[in-house]
Amino acid sequence: MTPVAFRKAQPADIPAIIALLAHDILGQQREDASSPPNPRYVDAFEAILADPNQLLVVATLDDEVIGTLQLSFIPGMAQLGAWRGQIEAVRIAETHRCSGVGQQMFEWAIDQCKARGCDLVQLTTDKARPDAHRFYERLGFVGSHVGYKLTL
Repeated sequence: MTPVAFRKAQPADIPAIIALLAHDILGQQREDASSPPNPRYVDAFEAILADPNQLLVVATLDDEVIGTLQLSFIPGMAQLGAWRGQIEAVRIAETHRCSGVGQQMFEWAIDQCKARGCDLVQLTTDKARPDAHRFYERLGFVGSHVGYKLTL
């Protein structure tokens, strides 16, 4: 397993992140990989960067962006005021899937959640991603809840 480097995403990473999000059966339907990037992506990036409870991360190998995920640190009143780490928008370049990169990404993300004092780590995943579900279960995640979304 080749060691991967993780770092906070930089503005120059926006096109690579969008490409990862769009290179996916679901992403093809909802992302815009045109160049220059849709201004909505730039606005979202700036909002994430400005929020101390958000962390947009890229995984790199030899300075090439090969993965991304977003971590949100969520304070709450439930469970004695527990903080939660929310992992979202996980994508790995197709050429690096099944190589251990995903496991490294999640181990890194979970360590970040521990360092921030989170009591649990959670994620949502589309029902159409059975391979991802098996991967998350191998990492110890439990499909304990049902999530609902309302598109506005």
